[in-house]
Amino acid sequence: MKHTYLSWHDTEELLTQLTFKLNPPYDSILVITRGGIIPGGMIAEALKMKEVLTAAVLFSEDPGNSTRLSWPRFLQFPADPLLVGRKILVVDNLWYQGRTIMAVKGRIETAGGHPELAVIHWKQKSSLFPDQQPDYYAETTEDFIHYPWQRIDDSDYRIPAAPVVTLS
Repeated sequence: MKHTYLSWHDTEELLTQLTFKLNPPYDSILVITRGGIIPGGMIAEALKMKEVLTAAVLFSEDPGNSTRLSWPRFLQFPADPLLVGRKILVVDNLWYQGRTIMAVKGRIETAGGHPELAVIHWKQKSSLFPDQQPDYYAETTEDFIHYPWQRIDDSDYRIPAAPVVTLS
């Protein structure tokens, strides 16, 4: 698999292309953590939107789990009154298998909202939803994309998520 490292300039160009494809106005933007936070913020800035909501979704990462379609756990999600009857732009950096963004879409629709899905990259071949696609995307790819905000994860100088405890 090819690795593609995007610069901030590359990312701005892709987000500009994506923003021009959108169908505003939107009532709010819902960004999916973590990858959608920066692109969603940049799109909100471009569209001069102030109402930015967040969703944090977790799927089982159990290697013994043989199914690729597990139930999502919503760690954070806007309350239904913020969604009902509203046109919501859902933003993530990447549609890989599509599980996260489709779970968010379903939850918005269940609340009575009207989601439109936007991603920078769509990995069409790896999607678990062959009959679905993002409403808007900048590029299709099968490459492993390294976004500029992920650089700290790509280095040998990783910041531990929890303090390292040593026993003496």
